[in-house]
Amino acid sequence: MELKELRIGDLIAKIPIIQGGMGIGVSLSSLASAVANEGGIGTISGVQIGFREPDFATNPIEANLRAIGKEIRKAREKTKGIIAMNIMAAITNYELYVKKAVEEKIDLIISGAGLPLALPKLVKGTSTKIVPIVSSAKAAKVIIKSYLKHDRLPDAIVVEGPLAGGHLGFKMDEMLENKCMALKDIVKEVKELIGSFEAEYNFKIPVIAAGGIRSKEDLKELSEVGADGFQVASLFVPTVECDADDKFKLAYINAAEDDEMIIKSPVGMPARAIRTNFLTESMVSGNKASKCYRCLPGCNPASIPYCISAGLIDAVEGRDGLIFAGANLKGVNKLTTVKEVINNLIG
Repeated sequence: MELKELRIGDLIAKIPIIQGGMGIGVSLSSLASAVANEGGIGTISGVQIGFREPDFATNPIEANLRAIGKEIRKAREKTKGIIAMNIMAAITNYELYVKKAVEEKIDLIISGAGLPLALPKLVKGTSTKIVPIVSSAKAAKVIIKSYLKHDRLPDAIVVEGPLAGGHLGFKMDEMLENKCMALKDIVKEVKELIGSFEAEYNFKIPVIAAGGIRSKEDLKELSEVGADGFQVASLFVPTVECDADDKFKLAYINAAEDDEMIIKSPVGMPARAIRTNFLTESMVSGNKASKCYRCLPGCNPASIPYCISAGLIDAVEGRDGLIFAGANLKGVNKLTTVKEVINNLIG
């Protein structure tokens, strides 16, 4: 199989692989720059990125803004490749964080967990590319029509299927009953949809397939239905370059098939995670938040089953917590390197 380079506007990735953004703190400058150095696109997760700043507990907004700048600059010191930032559309102060990343001249903003309709105005007059994440052709159409009101089209679209880790753009009952459309079918529908827009506006919109990609066979199948590139996340966790604690990486390596869970996140969306004591205890009695990091608008610490920020921070630092992961982890069974992961995928 011969894979073509991935072109997103004037950005050219020799390897058509985007490393998926994983927060909190799983994919920062170390992992992102390593992927970029191999010719792919490395992604820094902007979600609660300031968790290691000394004033994070008392001033999370300023801590996050400061850390966005630090991590982008650190990545730039380590690579001349393409660096993206993933920022969830659902988070509080979303526009503030996007603007900060744009000020730091990030190459791309990748955004999902909600419809990122504000992106065109936030990058206006800059070279930063905008890449929304969708899980259906319907969502892609809504985004494209919204962007056209700003005389803009998405520079690429990530199509995320039901096997992805983290927050998922499907209904809970569909996930639990395994009734979701397969990734390859969603890619095909989105590819057909954007074809008319590409022809009308003479503008190429690459389609990036994402969610549960594990092998070169997956890449071949998805490229046959029109995928121009591939977003891969979970495979990059048990690498020496990943920014998470080694205990976090071991959770992926040691996960059995029945350890993969579909949960309802405090974000209000279904999500895929690895079974931990933190999660099972939350289902029984809840883990009430001791403090609020103000990460989600309308979040009431008194009524949620657990604090998503606290759970994710504990996990990435090696404690019992919340660990998002994609499906089919049985092949993710050893500590490896970014180079080896990419070589296994593309040959």
